[in-house]
Amino acid sequence: MRAAIFSFSARGAELSKKVAEYLHSIGYETELQTVEKYAEQTGIAPMLPDHNGACAAVFNKCQALVYVGAVGIAVRTIAPFIKSKLTDPAVISVDERGSFVIPLLAGHIGGANELSRCLAAALGATACVTTATDVNGLFAVDEWAARNRMVLCSLAAAKDFAAALVGDEKVGLYYDKEFQLIGPLPKLVVEDSSLPVGMAVTLQKHLQPFATTVRLLPKIVHLGIGCRRNTPLENIEALVLPELEKLQLDKRSVVAIASVDLKKDEQGLLAFAKKYNFAANFYSADELNSVAGDFTPSAFVQSVVGVSNVCERSAVKDSKGGRLLLRKTSLNGVTLAVAAENLVLDFTRTGLKTD
Repeated sequence: MRAAIFSFSARGAELSKKVAEYLHSIGYETELQTVEKYAEQTGIAPMLPDHNGACAAVFNKCQALVYVGAVGIAVRTIAPFIKSKLTDPAVISVDERGSFVIPLLAGHIGGANELSRCLAAALGATACVTTATDVNGLFAVDEWAARNRMVLCSLAAAKDFAAALVGDEKVGLYYDKEFQLIGPLPKLVVEDSSLPVGMAVTLQKHLQPFATTVRLLPKIVHLGIGCRRNTPLENIEALVLPELEKLQLDKRSVVAIASVDLKKDEQGLLAFAKKYNFAANFYSADELNSVAGDFTPSAFVQSVVGVSNVCERSAVKDSKGGRLLLRKTSLNGVTLAVAAENLVLDFTRTGLKTD
């Protein structure tokens, strides 16, 4: 994760170093910039050509922007670049004395609210969070989804879900029977599919158990793929895409493709992963042979790559021992297996370190 921290005074520049220290401690790569007037004395890079240009350079590259200075400066600077709460980075304003930490943009999905609370705790400041669910101590479905690697399918449904909670109405919860629920449910959230508004944590891309359904797609699906040498991208698509459709799986649920390491330079596989923004992971024959389970064997594959089944073992390995949704299937020299991680739903889980 990347964060850019901007300051506009000597005092603010010094505080920005403390902000960077905290962000670094929770896994951010940080970039500090200040106005040219204070750059040399503080040892921080200057904002070039100015603060507007500096923002333009990082807005779409960073997961968080922190402005140490007046809220108005931050608001005017980011205004031309705001596009969608689904894609905008978290933007936070901190006054130069470190008294208040204010999330300005992407409070839930971008994580600005939670990051503000944690940063405030680290600085000894007060977090000023204004979203309705937060100030009423209610569950924020979009924030929880983002924190738990889930795709939020409808912002409109999420808004109706939040409005029901703020109106002191119960909302429903549905989740696939293969998932495990631990811990208590949030206030006003109940396992009742008869309610008009609810959330569904599911791999079924068309499921609508409530009249207004906030469908959350967990990113837990892994594709194990084997193929002949020099198999083109189109052959891989011709097998994978229809099989995902048969399984009613949304491509957005897919985390990665996986195969044996002999295929790590296979251009068709790499092109497929790049086209659909999937990670590509490769394992040695020994690693695949060590995967426990009942897999479809092939003496020919064993003789060529040293493991009796590439696709099924790769899918299970990449999903950290998950369950197979699709056993080995093949077409035009490509084999495919699909596995899903074992998902545990925990509504008490928090996303950031606070110590």
